[in-house]
Amino acid sequence: MSISLSSLIFLPIWINMAKIQQGSPDEREKTTALKDLLSRIDLDELMKKDEPPLDFPTTLEGFEYAFNEKGQLRHIKTGEPFVFNYREDLHRWNQKRYEALGEIITKYVYELLEKDCNLQKISIPVDATESEPKSFIFMSEDALTNPQKLMVLIHGSGVVRAGQWARRLIINEDLDSGTQIPFIKRAVDEGYGVIVLNPNENYIEVEKPKAHKHSSSDGTEEPAEKRERKEKVSRETKKRRDFYEKYRNPQKEKQMMQLFIRENGSPEEHAVYVWDHFIAQSAAESVFFVAHSYGGLAFVELNCCNWVSSSEPLDTSVESMLPDCPRVSAGQIIFPFYLSNHLENSLRKMPSISQLLPRGV
Repeated sequence: MSISLSSLIFLPIWINMAKIQQGSPDEREKTTALKDLLSRIDLDELMKKDEPPLDFPTTLEGFEYAFNEKGQLRHIKTGEPFVFNYREDLHRWNQKRYEALGEIITKYVYELLEKDCNLQKISIPVDATESEPKSFIFMSEDALTNPQKLMVLIHGSGVVRAGQWARRLIINEDLDSGTQIPFIKRAVDEGYGVIVLNPNENYIEVEKPKAHKHSSSDGTEEPAEKRERKEKVSRETKKRRDFYEKYRNPQKEKQMMQLFIRENGSPEEHAVYVWDHFIAQSAAESVFFVAHSYGGLAFVELNCCNWVSSSEPLDTSVESMLPDCPRVSAGQIIFPFYLSNHLENSLRKMPSISQLLPRGV
């Protein structure tokens, strides 16, 4: 945990004020003097010294980074890997810088999905109006028409988006380790249609509208003394709120609100929506899922079945202590977790997951 310069300055002052606020007249005079001292401190200027502006580049080139021929992120001038602690003892600023770089990498991966993997970006909901929030998925051209097999990829929770497994691996290792691109290329080469889900794209952020003051609705005139007292309280309240805001949000970051995407407001909703409107409409005889981390839980929301080790005959219902998808006997053989109309034929066609998994996942 990092402690800012301003915190170290104001903490002992506030503690002292709290101790002497209820004391003798002399102590109350000290409180007044401390308040006067605080009023003369330029908090904005202090914060500027404490933390640089949160103004970061919007391109990889602006960050002076690029991916080399091995898919590794390296500094353009030094050739060194990404450095998180760019400014010493400024964890918040470093984190904001890391997040800004992450947003750029997300867009970069989207470009790779379209240009290198030849996937199409499809907006959802499919019947969305022009003004409502939208998300998207990526599909190969034959995703819905391939008569044999379709592969669906679902990433986990957090900041990752379509085409990614882990942002940390993309930044600190390479694109093959942190993205789904090796899976997609292998699947296409093996004759699969491909659909890439985007379960964390659940809302868009817009700036909060400014609050408007409401005038008295009854039209009555308040007594002057009461009105002055209310105005004084309002001014004091605003002064304290502004003081706190300057400390909490010194760089006047915008206050944002979330507008959720219809029928895609959670990873589970997104998985069900893509199933209903795309996967279920595909011509594929067999559908295979590759899910990482929370993506597996989103997958369980679908009409799936788990073949588990059991002495019961094949496909016999097996009770479970966990509230997941239906479990049936695999006839003493553990089968992988997937959907298929023709179980045995599909298993023979399905490549080894270990062959598809990239390094680091």
